[in-house]
Amino acid sequence: MIKLGIAQTIATSTNEEGIKQASYLLERLGKNEADIVCLPEQYLADNKIDDFEATFAPFAKIAKQYSMSVIAGAFYTKSGTKQTISAPVIDESGQFIGTQDKIHPFDYEGDSIKPGNEAKVFSSKCKFGVIVCYDMVFADVAEMMTKKGAQVLFSPARIVRRGIHPWHLYCQTRSLENRIPILAANIQNSKFGGKSIIVDLSEDDGVMIPKTKITVGQGIRVESFDLKKYESARKIRYSDHKKF
Repeated sequence: MIKLGIAQTIATSTNEEGIKQASYLLERLGKNEADIVCLPEQYLADNKIDDFEATFAPFAKIAKQYSMSVIAGAFYTKSGTKQTISAPVIDESGQFIGTQDKIHPFDYEGDSIKPGNEAKVFSSKCKFGVIVCYDMVFADVAEMMTKKGAQVLFSPARIVRRGIHPWHLYCQTRSLENRIPILAANIQNSKFGGKSIIVDLSEDDGVMIPKTKITVGQGIRVESFDLKKYESARKIRYSDHKKF
């Protein structure tokens, strides 16, 4: 069994306050013995981060203290003459092991954001992928990560209130398509609707049923998973797929 978690943040007026809030939530996740956890996309007051390792050093310290991998969210960062929106990943030893770039910039982001070109899989206490917000809409992102060996998918997200229902549907659909659990973290404030979601699957007489857990307000959620239980169903699902 493995314990996986998400944190849902609320609005803060400065980055210092935002880091302090996130650190508090990560401490709670660590005390709940979570193995891998995820924060939302762009939850700080200023979401342009030039140095991930310096900015998120408090997270690395917590990751090492609790032997817990941390997806620190997703933020604007420099990439040549443009920017990317990237999710930094910290492993259980407190080391920054890489970033997942947002592959599909959303709407207004397209003018200034360089799209990512790789769906990565990270390895710590299990293998996992990171789907950055709008990438959840596109089925091939989740499928590529899963076929590369991801056993679970996390998603730092920033979803407006009117988009919560379709976002939940996308998360459940990607989970069903790939027979894989999904944990997606959102920010909650006057514009963004929170309701971070964990999607697990259970089988009922040959039918896979999604089971969801929703977070309201500032808080955390931790669930235990037996990641091996999905392997047979995933293999069957992919083998049934016909190209035409």
